[in-house]
Amino acid sequence: MRADHKSVVDHTRLSRQAATRAAVLGSPVDQSLSPTLHRAAYAAMGLNWGFEAIECDETTLYGMLDARNGTWAGLTLAMPLKRAALPWLDDVTDLALDVGGVNTVVFRKGRSFGDNTDAHGITLALREAGVDTPASALVLGGGATASSALAALRDLGIREPSLVVREQRRAAEAAAAAGRLGMAVDVHTFDRLDELLHSAGLVISTLPAGAADPYAAAIVHSRAAVLDVVPSAWPTRLAKAAGFAGSTVVDGLSMLVHQAARQVELITGRSDVPVDAMREAGQTELARRAG
Repeated sequence: MRADHKSVVDHTRLSRQAATRAAVLGSPVDQSLSPTLHRAAYAAMGLNWGFEAIECDETTLYGMLDARNGTWAGLTLAMPLKRAALPWLDDVTDLALDVGGVNTVVFRKGRSFGDNTDAHGITLALREAGVDTPASALVLGGGATASSALAALRDLGIREPSLVVREQRRAAEAAAAAGRLGMAVDVHTFDRLDELLHSAGLVISTLPAGAADPYAAAIVHSRAAVLDVVPSAWPTRLAKAAGFAGSTVVDGLSMLVHQAARQVELITGRSDVPVDAMREAGQTELARRAG
């Protein structure tokens, strides 16, 4: 089940795909921005493709994958399916295995290929904001997104970031990913955050919406660049505070747009993905949800 990243991409580009349907699976899935982003991309690319949001958990995942293989172009996976999908796919990139999760499934000739575009999204969002050579970094949280953040930091040349979690055990998933990625991470709890911030050049919060609010003041005082991965309720309290302090702020929507653009490239086999149209659609949808 192991393949390098290039092999999956080449296979995608060389294959002609008759299926014109895709979907996001997850539970809950109703708040996913994937339908908005993918539909905007397909429309701008002149593709008459459909994209659905389908409620699915671990117990129904295999049936979903099996039923759509050969008739759909691909799927995107949200929580809690990213890790659960790994055993059911025919081939998976090294990156997805190292990170410990798949967020993109491409169907070709009766076979399923898995990849992870989250790290790609984080890397491009940071570079787009000019944060491409941070001297050091803190990652808040220890789950699946934190694992992808570690892969992105490795791409940016940081091999020894720090993880900050509420309890040491919550870092197990990300710490294991760091080992597979060839990185050395120090795991700390939030009572040491003030001390760690003295030398931080970048803080990536992978915490749920609102969970980083109590630490906003300390993070802002460090003057570190900030990426808050929460795409909804933007700007978050942390992002607002960092912006007022003059720090570089990277929004979660940029990360989401770039990872979705990579998904579109993999699923359609085309490289002319309209990132700007996807970003505009995402902003419009978030504004609509905010009323």
